[in-house]
Amino acid sequence: MKRSPSSLLLALAFLAGSVLGGCATTPAQAPDSARVRVDWTDPQRFADVRENPAPSPARKNPEEWLQPLARWLQYRADQVLPAGDQLKVTFTDIKRAGAYEPWRGPQWMDVRIVKDIYPPRIDLRFTLTDASGKTLDQGERKLTDLAFLSRGTINNDDPLRYEKRMLDDWLRKEFATKSMR
Repeated sequence: MKRSPSSLLLALAFLAGSVLGGCATTPAQAPDSARVRVDWTDPQRFADVRENPAPSPARKNPEEWLQPLARWLQYRADQVLPAGDQLKVTFTDIKRAGAYEPWRGPQWMDVRIVKDIYPPRIDLRFTLTDASGKTLDQGERKLTDLAFLSRGTINNDDPLRYEKRMLDDWLRKEFATKSMR
């Protein structure tokens, strides 16, 4: 039986996807970490919701993008923190990369325009404790990435890619040296 090249390519792609998909643990698959807790204040007061004039799902239900962002931070922080340390993070304000430009017309009301003049910003509070509960570090941070479009991203299809990268940068800067103690 002769097989067409396209059916062989399809079979190889399926096999590669099955093998690679089974090897990677993604944040969506990661279990809740007892070491890292992420929550947020009132999302209706976040700049991203307040400044969105459109009655979009992101404005009506900001948890749709807050939960994946929190899971990402939880997953990545769990990889960075030394064994026994615990981290609690509270998002106090978020302005995602891009903005809505209602003057473009009603057909553009739900389209986020990403330009360098609309950088991402995340304000947060955190507390780092050791295994005995002793506070090692705490504070408030205002994260922003003014060069967010100049840097590459791993997943160009992820609508939260700029915010996730900014959180990764913060974790690396804030906790990488602490993990060497």
